[in-house]
Amino acid sequence: MVRSEIISKLSNKIDHKLKKSELIKILDIFFNIIINGIKDNRSVELRNFGRFSVKVIKENKNARNPLTGKKIAVKEKKSIYFKMSKELRKKINENRVLN
Repeated sequence: MVRSEIISKLSNKIDHKLKKSELIKILDIFFNIIINGIKDNRSVELRNFGRFSVKVIKENKNARNPLTGKKIAVKEKKSIYFKMSKELRKKINENRVLN
């Protein structure tokens, strides 16, 4: 699902009470709050959905380039880790009966 689909679904769910431009602003604010929290090395938890947190990948001086086999140094970097909630896991894994 892409951003435009999310905006359309939100618009349909709230019976077009908000303009799409307003929904886009709300979605941008929502994502920016999450991004700024992660930038500040804080985890962001959305109840019944999951938790985003920063994972630091340590520097590796003995890494190898898979194409050439030469040793290379890889600098320390940050990555995002997502842990889903129990409720989300249940919803994803529930068996659905197809008609």
